[in-house]
Amino acid sequence: MSDITPMLQSMNAGDERAAERLISLVYDELRALAAAKLARERPGHTLQPTALVHEAWLRLGGEAQPVWQNRRHFFAAAAEAMRRVLIENARRRHAARRGSAAPHVALDGTGLEVAAPVPDEELIRLHEALDRLAVEDPPKAELVKLRYFVGLSIKDAAEVLGIGKRSADREWAYARAWLGNELLKLRK
Repeated sequence: MSDITPMLQSMNAGDERAAERLISLVYDELRALAAAKLARERPGHTLQPTALVHEAWLRLGGEAQPVWQNRRHFFAAAAEAMRRVLIENARRRHAARRGSAAPHVALDGTGLEVAAPVPDEELIRLHEALDRLAVEDPPKAELVKLRYFVGLSIKDAAEVLGIGKRSADREWAYARAWLGNELLKLRK
């Protein structure tokens, strides 16, 4: 994972072109993370990785970036932005259900189908459970956002959060169990 902290510091110091350099620096990484996240969505998902990154970037402030403390702060905000985009799309699809019987065409031209789609209803339930976890234990919720919504590995998420890999492993195991229990409650 590239170190973007110096770029963020430059941006915070008033460098007007720093936001442009920042997106150039992190774009490929964010797009790869978005592609990994979207690969777990249901087949025929209309949101593409590039669109997810662009929408998240705009929600982060676009060219008028806020003050970022460090890489951790930036990636936590990026995870939250991607999460919100995906949740809004799921809610829109779930509410409308128009044209659901029509065949879907992949816009990326690959024709790839994903093996383990996540139904919109499950994504919405996960979002609600994650909001509750964020109230109870914010660091664990941040870890889940980085792992699930951004697609970071345990090692990279631990680095972003400034914790050891073993601590991240333990927190990940706890958060997964906690969320699993909450999701069971929501299904009843």
